[in-house]
Amino acid sequence: MIKSDEQTSTSLPKTVSKISKDYHINDLYYVKGPGSFMAIKVAYIFLKSFAICNNSKLFGADGFIFNNNTPIKAIGTRYFMKENGKISLVHLEDTLEDRFELPNILDHQVFDSDSEPLYILPAV
Repeated sequence: MIKSDEQTSTSLPKTVSKISKDYHINDLYYVKGPGSFMAIKVAYIFLKSFAICNNSKLFGADGFIFNNNTPIKAIGTRYFMKENGKISLVHLEDTLEDRFELPNILDHQVFDSDSEPLYILPAV
């Protein structure tokens, strides 16, 4: 298991570098949102660049697949929720803990080739 408490911009290159020393990466799978704009942008740009440079494919899925479809923290007391296939921003009084978990076997069918990030929040 690889775990890091560093920012995405620091940990992602280190992690991919470690993995690519031992394995040839044909396909990359990532959570394209919703979540932190900066983390999503950093992950997408890094992984897309890696995929292009290494002739790999990049696939994306929304984060609700990995947290049992529970609300995902946005900002303040606002959370992203997915209902009937639509992601929206809602206000919740109670603070919820984000709990994401990778499955033992990755279901490739939940990912698609549209790997562009999910930007849900409106422009400020």
